[in-house]
Amino acid sequence: MERRQFLQQGSLAGLSTLAFSSVTAAATRTPSDGKVFNMNYAPHQGMFKNSAGDDVLDQIKFMYDQGFRAFEDNGLMNRDVAEQEKIGNLLAKLGMHMGVFVIDGGDNWKTSLTTGKQEFKDNFVKICRKSLETAKRVNAKWATFVPGYFERNLPIGIQTANVIETLRLATSILEPSGLVMVLEPLSDNPDLFLRTAEQTYMICKAVNSPSVKILYDIYHMQRNTGNLIPNIDLCWSEIAYVQIGDNPGRKEPTSGEINYKNIFKHLHGKGFTGVLGMEHGNAKPGKEGELALIKAYRESDDFL
Repeated sequence: MERRQFLQQGSLAGLSTLAFSSVTAAATRTPSDGKVFNMNYAPHQGMFKNSAGDDVLDQIKFMYDQGFRAFEDNGLMNRDVAEQEKIGNLLAKLGMHMGVFVIDGGDNWKTSLTTGKQEFKDNFVKICRKSLETAKRVNAKWATFVPGYFERNLPIGIQTANVIETLRLATSILEPSGLVMVLEPLSDNPDLFLRTAEQTYMICKAVNSPSVKILYDIYHMQRNTGNLIPNIDLCWSEIAYVQIGDNPGRKEPTSGEINYKNIFKHLHGKGFTGVLGMEHGNAKPGKEGELALIKAYRESDDFL
């Protein structure tokens, strides 16, 4: 039941019912009451399914009502065109930003670009072109890319050169559209080629394009290197997108060891106005867990 309908029904039931309804509404009210956050956090589908239902459009509306002004969807390219267009139209109507989606032609999670083989270059160019069509439907400005696994039979310098050479093929495709491919160093397993922000920084400098930048995922960087704020500063000129997840557990801020209030304050002080993707799970289940997640963001966002 909508909160507004609940209050209207309470008022019609008389003074005693109104009093009871007020108590109930206070107990179930979200922690935000629609106030826009200081930073542009982007939830993903499923994060508020207990509160908003299974439909992605209803979930986006719920996010907006809680004060979020962006939406992130890694699997956007796998949705059919009609659904992509519905999402894009709703985001435009609400004045919300589209966060990242993932560019993946099937090679992100295997040994691929590090080999320098033409088959992977060709597939990379093909999926980059396809990503432009998706981006236009939702007015996306950023898309995540992972250059695959190490090729253990090649020296690291040769692998790096192969990745740089392939990424340069994307620049003529992406630059005219304004779509930025953000490279994400990860901690999921030791076979992944991109591991640290400084490694990714070097690759971005070598590619030398406004369309190839860094996705600084705070969860992964805490696991791989720590030293979060100094590394943000060192790599700042190449960071275009930020993602969130506490450690351990990869849940919302305040659930682990990372001081997100300090990190958000630092990013705000540096003038970051981009999207911060909420790429994590919920620490607690059900509606209560979803309200607790919003409350955690309110607490961490309270840095001014």
